[in-house]
Amino acid sequence: VQLQASGGGLVQTGGSLRLSCVASGFAFSQYRMYWLRQAPGKGLDRVSTISPGGGTTLYTDSVEGRFTISRNNTKNTLYLQMNNPEPEDTALYYCARDEAGSLRGQGTLVTVSS
Repeated sequence: VQLQASGGGLVQTGGSLRLSCVASGFAFSQYRMYWLRQAPGKGLDRVSTISPGGGTTLYTDSVEGRFTISRNNTKNTLYLQMNNPEPEDTALYYCARDEAGSLRGQGTLVTVSS
């Protein structure tokens, strides 16, 4: 299993950022996928979940209405569109095949400045 996340960087509040994650080594289209994040000095938290076909999505309350998870199964790619990020969204973001994050990529750093 390989999960390669990218797209992180420095963004201001009110801006937007799109994270991508290319998956390989498994049947991507058959798995529920997750975006997780770890803020400085804190544990790993679930941000969003998407069903194998993309028809069902879930968000943690703090990002509901601002972030959008999506996937392209023909490209084996998972996305997270981050709109109106807040400083509290600053974290290392991971895509993962399981909610606990035991199967996750190397992460991409998002820093939100006010």
